[in-house]
Amino acid sequence: MKHPLLLAGLLAFSSGCNTEKTTEMTVPSVTYSFLVGTYTDEANQGINQLDFTPSENKLEVQTIFPGIQNPSFVLATAAGDKVFSLEEIDHVQGGNIVSLSRSSQNDSLTKLSQVPSFGDHPCYLALSPDEAFLTVANYSGGSLSAYQIGGNGELAHIQTIQHEGSSVNKSRQNAPHVHSTVFSPDGKFLLAADLGTDQIYVYGFDATAKEPLSLNNTFKAQPGDGPRHLVFSSDGSEIFAVEELTAVLEIFDFKEGKLTPKQRISLIADDYEGEVGAAEVRISPDGKNIYASNRGDANSLSVFSKKDDGSYSLIQQTSCGGIMPRNFNLTADGKYLLSANQASNDIVVFERDVETGKLTQTSWKVKVNKPVYLFRLNS
Repeated sequence: MKHPLLLAGLLAFSSGCNTEKTTEMTVPSVTYSFLVGTYTDEANQGINQLDFTPSENKLEVQTIFPGIQNPSFVLATAAGDKVFSLEEIDHVQGGNIVSLSRSSQNDSLTKLSQVPSFGDHPCYLALSPDEAFLTVANYSGGSLSAYQIGGNGELAHIQTIQHEGSSVNKSRQNAPHVHSTVFSPDGKFLLAADLGTDQIYVYGFDATAKEPLSLNNTFKAQPGDGPRHLVFSSDGSEIFAVEELTAVLEIFDFKEGKLTPKQRISLIADDYEGEVGAAEVRISPDGKNIYASNRGDANSLSVFSKKDDGSYSLIQQTSCGGIMPRNFNLTADGKYLLSANQASNDIVVFERDVETGKLTQTSWKVKVNKPVYLFRLNS
């Protein structure tokens, strides 16, 4: 069953010009689509799809797969025909990982398989570059699991690795908490950010091995940092990581599986007072800008720009337009950024200056129950 929600903002544009001969100009109708992961409170909630058509002043969300518990992370194959989600819950075998087929004709999802995560509260999924393997980070379980994807999209569990240890923040780091698993662009490595142990684990990945993951090395963050999410540059030579507990963007060189730190930039001003909670980091499609979200009392989006010498500088801090920006994403052309604000139950659209990377909040906003992840679908 589909449950449409609609709250559109205002759009103004002008076209054409008055000359001796009137020329009609056509504004292309482009629809940007995203899968939306959520936390659920009722059975009719679940995985959503957002469709945004600026030229038609449309911002719509519909529930395309209800009845799934806390699908807080969702992604799709490049072709968009297979979708993978999780249920961020806990029980004897942890949470659940679900594979689904997707019809682009009516945006419907059909479950293909469901397997346990083998760790409590799974929170992050990653597809290998060849889309043959899936990994999951189990936050409360402090572990990560790997699955092989069959020809029909069915999942087969092949490996679980349990982390051990703790760090200095006793309320948040009393045990391992794996918060993300990210493949390098060449598929040779899988990086796991562990908030609880203050480490980024670098695993070698061998698709031909019975157990494809083997520990290569670890990078120790500063005590109390709490590594959360990270993203590779398109060529795999740089890594951008957000440290949740200290609200820092850390930038690394990455070569032959080794992280070399080269810059730390705070997401907050020197005189800031209040709680923090860095959440997501993304690179603009043109590679010019890095974006990061900060929760706590900040509720902000930070924009960073690459300088001529290869270093990065903070060029803007702006309100996320809501409360608790758990996640955000950019459109493929880089013209817009959408912020998923968990606590204010909304997704807010920002226009991005493609020259500077700076953001301007628009009047487009749509209500969604606890949106916590946005996955961009290919058009």
